[in-house]
Amino acid sequence: MRSRIIMSMLAGATLLAGALFGTATPAAAESPGVPAEFGSDWHDPLTAAPPVARPHSRSCEVTLAEAQFRDFTPYRGSYAPPEGCGDRWSKVVLRLDGKVKGRQFDRLGYLHVGGVEILRTSTPEPSPDGIAWSVEKDVTRYSDTFRGRQDVEMLIGNVVDSTYTGVIDVKVTLTFYTGAAAAVPDRVLTVGTGTGTNSTLTAPRNSERIVAEVYATGSGGGCEEYWYLTVPDQAPYSCKASGGPYREVQISVDGQLAGIATPFPTVWTGGWSNPFLWYVVPGPRAFDIQPITYDLTPFAGILNDGRPHRVDVSVVGVPAGQAGWSTPVNVLVWQDAQKAHVGGRLTVHEAGDPVNSPVYTPGSEHRLRTEGAHRLTVAGYVDTSHGRVTTTVTRSLAHTSTHRWTDGENVDGLDAVWTDDESITVGGAGPARTARTHRTYTMNGTTTLGADDRLRTVLTLGDRAAVTETRGGRRTAWSWQDDTYTGDAAYTVNVPRDQRHAVGTTHERYRLYGSRGCYDRALTTVQGVLTQDRSGC
Repeated sequence: MRSRIIMSMLAGATLLAGALFGTATPAAAESPGVPAEFGSDWHDPLTAAPPVARPHSRSCEVTLAEAQFRDFTPYRGSYAPPEGCGDRWSKVVLRLDGKVKGRQFDRLGYLHVGGVEILRTSTPEPSPDGIAWSVEKDVTRYSDTFRGRQDVEMLIGNVVDSTYTGVIDVKVTLTFYTGAAAAVPDRVLTVGTGTGTNSTLTAPRNSERIVAEVYATGSGGGCEEYWYLTVPDQAPYSCKASGGPYREVQISVDGQLAGIATPFPTVWTGGWSNPFLWYVVPGPRAFDIQPITYDLTPFAGILNDGRPHRVDVSVVGVPAGQAGWSTPVNVLVWQDAQKAHVGGRLTVHEAGDPVNSPVYTPGSEHRLRTEGAHRLTVAGYVDTSHGRVTTTVTRSLAHTSTHRWTDGENVDGLDAVWTDDESITVGGAGPARTARTHRTYTMNGTTTLGADDRLRTVLTLGDRAAVTETRGGRRTAWSWQDDTYTGDAAYTVNVPRDQRHAVGTTHERYRLYGSRGCYDRALTTVQGVLTQDRSGC
């Protein structure tokens, strides 16, 4: 495993400019210390995302899982709370350390503690000599689960044979930090797993805030892994979906639509037919898949009656009867300690008409232009020990994309933008508080297969979010996040690995600015060598 960083400032500046402005090709990215093409080893995978901030206080560490994944047999173990750090923590940090060598596909994995999904992840593809990587995640919000003994289940489904030799070796720990206890949900509940989940939830009768989180992933090796490239049935393309590429993750309560969201277009580390794009720097969120969150507090008056209620999660756009999506659900509940029963009522439910308009145009270059949109507003109140509290949630989704390809798909390109706007207003005693989040996801890339069997992929991915918090109309906090990945990689297909002559340049810059400070880090790699790692605001 190699950890070299080329310290040439001139080379780093040249590569960065090429990555940002598209002026450099992989073949031209030759600098001292950079190999002419990928070899049998490369830098260990890393991302530009910020590390988890850790308190300067006493801590206790617990090992959750140690396993080697060779097939689809889950690891099963047990968890016991840490000794010597109490049961109210200022922060809880999960860390996964993994290693793998040889040859292997990217794999998807999960980790459950007491049935609660606390991590969903995917793996990098290894070098013949082997790689190691790590993932950190703030899991403080699951503190209720960690206070008691629990069963542990982890799976990174894998296949090991004479061709795919990589055994995935992982260790997962939790570190608990003492100090002032963090404000966390009182209860963490679960609601089913799988696709088209139809499960029940019995909420505590004194719930005053309820948030569902859904770890929605399209995967499994089928077309839903590349759902953003699917086309209607009449178009000549290898991945079909009658409604085209529009996807929307919906949650409902007793059959009534309760939340809508745009799924993040995750690209796994074998994505876009070119693993050389991802060997060192994965696409945004690939190692730490973030759940979609839905504020279900407007439905608390319904859910607080002590009876089980049906909670369904579905993905709009998936062809009938087709698998490919996983949608496990956690439910986070804040309770009113002063009341045994918190009553309430759903007062507003306004669901706009969904829009999904894929337009296919045949030709020497086939084109699919898609526009999609949906809007939902729900509102309700709960009568708590500190007065009536109203919550209004509005979410507005939009998608536009142009997919173009040639016969045989030797040229295959996509230019897509997704937006997911959410506004949550809470009113009660004192001025109303509003949190507005504007999410934008972008994907712009083309894969070309030449007559010489040389496959080249040029791709840019964007994960952006702007958040503004106000109280009584005055801004109290704000943040702006931009995680942008650019890559350009090429290799010869249909030949043994040592004859691929693969080259690739990748760049990631993660910026986070706001009222709580700033973070800015940029990474650049060439042929698996890290040529730039720059930090600073």
